[in-house]
Amino acid sequence: MSEQTNADVIQADNSRVLHSWSAQAHLDPFTVAGGSGCELWDYEGNRYLDFSSQLVFTNIGHGHPKVVEAIAAQARQLPTIAPATANAARARAAELVLQRAPEGFSKVFFTNGGADANENAIRMARLVTGRDKIVSRYRSYHGNTGAAIVATGDWRRIDNEYARGHVHVFGPYLYRTQFWATSLEEESERALQHLEAVIQAEGPSTVAAILLETIPGTAGIMMPPPGYLPGVGAIADKYDLVLILDEVMAGFGRTGQWLALDAFDVRPDLITFAKGSNSGYVPVGGVMVDGPIASAFDERVFPGGLTYSGHPLAAASIVANLEAMADEDVVGNADRIGRDSLGPGLHALAEKHEVIGEVRGTGVFWALELVTSRETREPVPGATIGAIKNACRERGLIVFPSANRIHMVPPAVVTAEQVERALAILDEVLAATA
Repeated sequence: MSEQTNADVIQADNSRVLHSWSAQAHLDPFTVAGGSGCELWDYEGNRYLDFSSQLVFTNIGHGHPKVVEAIAAQARQLPTIAPATANAARARAAELVLQRAPEGFSKVFFTNGGADANENAIRMARLVTGRDKIVSRYRSYHGNTGAAIVATGDWRRIDNEYARGHVHVFGPYLYRTQFWATSLEEESERALQHLEAVIQAEGPSTVAAILLETIPGTAGIMMPPPGYLPGVGAIADKYDLVLILDEVMAGFGRTGQWLALDAFDVRPDLITFAKGSNSGYVPVGGVMVDGPIASAFDERVFPGGLTYSGHPLAAASIVANLEAMADEDVVGNADRIGRDSLGPGLHALAEKHEVIGEVRGTGVFWALELVTSRETREPVPGATIGAIKNACRERGLIVFPSANRIHMVPPAVVTAEQVERALAILDEVLAATA
């Protein structure tokens, strides 16, 4: 067989695969042959720094040998088994996941990814409360299954609004405040007033749950202001609502904490997870379930299930990923990189480039909001973001673009030297294109 080229792979893929979130005649061709740590390479030897973590999931980096070997070893022993069969890898994966949950969480319901994790968390909340409505934010993304996409607040829900019982609110976002706030404290207080007013207007007796990303990811890495998440928890308690925190993107090291919620004084009832739990090596997700909700299904059938729930290969990848992250202090590295290298470096770029309206983030979870004017805060057009993305890639840097933002979200194993290289490329690109 002749050696593959980038063009060969792109042509074969694009001619046969229907790609997500894309007009198929306007795909942006790019291919990857392999990767290690924070680096990728294509079929012609070009190398790239991955500051996208793909879809923000390769927290432990590409090709980590312990995770790869764990998957291979599990495949040799038992590559697959039905979910009703007790499995040692699944049990150990659940144990390690629950070690990172708040005290009192007792079970994990495994899924195939983050969307169906949110789907099943919504289902649990409705079943235990006997109510229907789910309150979530406009600036959010919760997945592409039936209820999860309608819980999502961005444009992707609009053509998919088939699920019932979803209500949206505005969350805190001082840079583009909906509440005429002039401080983080005002933004937090008024966002909480807005949330409670919507619940009251909908009728608390009809609301099953509040579903929030602990830190909204694709929507812009908007850090919760002081008091907001505890305030949401207090509102949930006041009206006896289930609080679901979506940690699919923010969890397992991304923020420099094991879970993003660890930095805030909030205790949810359900926590959804996926990406960082096994760094995306095998499709997996799940719901961490607090004791009272888990016990609600001791004598009552939980009417949900997935053919591949707790798949042995996925479970083995979780075990290896979480053990390696702990052994190698990957979460601590993410915290140090964000505090000492990536965060300061991005703020320094903001001092230099007028196009950067705001820098937001923590750990290895950062966004640059780009504007045509700092005075008007008008978002830059999509063509500008596309040009920046392409110019970065031409120079060997992969970034994560979303709306008028460039997200800088490298694997949590990234080094200070790699951050320095990435920032130099971005600096050059912003100077040339913005």
